[in-house]
Amino acid sequence: MTAATTARGETPVVVLTIAGSDSGAGAGLQADLKTFAALGVYGTCAVTAVTAQHTAGVLGVSPVAPEMVDLQITAVLGDLPVAAVKTGMLATPATVAAVARRAAGGELVNLVVDPVLVASTGRILLDDGGPAAYVELLIPHARVVTPNLHEAALLTGTAITDVASMAEAGRRLLDLGPEVVVVKGGHLGGETSPDVLVSRATAGASTGPGPVVTVLDACRVPTGNDHGTGCTLSAAITAALAAGVEPGAAVRQAKDYVRGAIRGAAGWTLGAGRGPLDHFGWGPLPG
Repeated sequence: MTAATTARGETPVVVLTIAGSDSGAGAGLQADLKTFAALGVYGTCAVTAVTAQHTAGVLGVSPVAPEMVDLQITAVLGDLPVAAVKTGMLATPATVAAVARRAAGGELVNLVVDPVLVASTGRILLDDGGPAAYVELLIPHARVVTPNLHEAALLTGTAITDVASMAEAGRRLLDLGPEVVVVKGGHLGGETSPDVLVSRATAGASTGPGPVVTVLDACRVPTGNDHGTGCTLSAAITAALAAGVEPGAAVRQAKDYVRGAIRGAAGWTLGAGRGPLDHFGWGPLPG
């Protein structure tokens, strides 16, 4: 069963995003909630920051107090049967630590960590102890981790220039404890967009005891509308995990969904910068 098989009138599966707000609605928790809705799960949220942004850039960021973030999580978990959780922009190391305490206590099931540290432009979004907080406190409790190239390099100290170095960074992050790491290669350049999936070998696997590295490649869609692809990918993974899909398959399904959402918005002319995706034009995850 996938997230998209909920019949009309049937109680949907519940998921939670812990992320920042994007006033342009292309990324952040707005992209997460649109992805959840498109894939047939019921999305809830805990807001970690309010941003003033549009397709051309971020004008300002105002973090929410960690105590308020934690109270939002308490409100959702205390009333709704959350089946999977994702994190996006956590804004401050203190909020990373607050979320990590919940994860360490087993409250954040099927946790997908999108370590939002560096924007696609290369701008640092969370410094001053942020990377260390992720590595030491949060990533060890994740089921899936989805860094972009800049973030994977920052978290592992690995210079990433090709697929081989993406795989090495993925192995280092896998050693921290998650089941699956997806190093996103959208910024690598070239005619294709390779994501590197690094996962643990299953018992009796012919690949041996070490991590299994799989390159998920796809031809690039010629468009400038790709704002929010990382948020959308991690949200789609979360929706699939909530429906009981195993992590590797969840990643593959999510990549297909994101590519379709990019393709659906390829001709849009929203905003002066990098436009959003068409979250509702692609249809449900494949069964």
